[in-house]
Amino acid sequence: MGRMESDCRIPMSCLRPRILALHALFWVLVSLRVFGATLLSEEKTTVARPVTTPCWQMEEFVVAVECSRCNTFQSKSWAACIQTGYVERINCTKSNKDEYKSCRSTLMEEHLFWKFEGAMLGLTILFALIVAARQRSLDRLASEKVRRQIESI
Repeated sequence: MGRMESDCRIPMSCLRPRILALHALFWVLVSLRVFGATLLSEEKTTVARPVTTPCWQMEEFVVAVECSRCNTFQSKSWAACIQTGYVERINCTKSNKDEYKSCRSTLMEEHLFWKFEGAMLGLTILFALIVAARQRSLDRLASEKVRRQIESI
């Protein structure tokens, strides 16, 4: 009789304490990176808030100039350009003040969408190839096991 083998598809080398510790460390670092970035962005927004509240947060406004990309000078000097790199000029109705407000461009959103789609397509292809290679490897191991069992008879 041959030795007993498990039907488990996880290699035993993956269950070693050192490998498990490395996996745990990896996911802890990823979590810290994600949550740390969130905490840092919240801190930045609290520090960057002006002392006076912009008029567009307290009253109705009309968009005077549609959302457009900031030039180099505006990007460095205007607080509204720092967040997204796009700005629109608005006119507050009550106070009749012109102010600049950060906005999200549809062109920028579309570009980000297609970058995301491309990344997801690339990952899909990569993982499909990994799964196919792994399945081929497992099939080879299974047929080798059957061949050994037949030869032992």
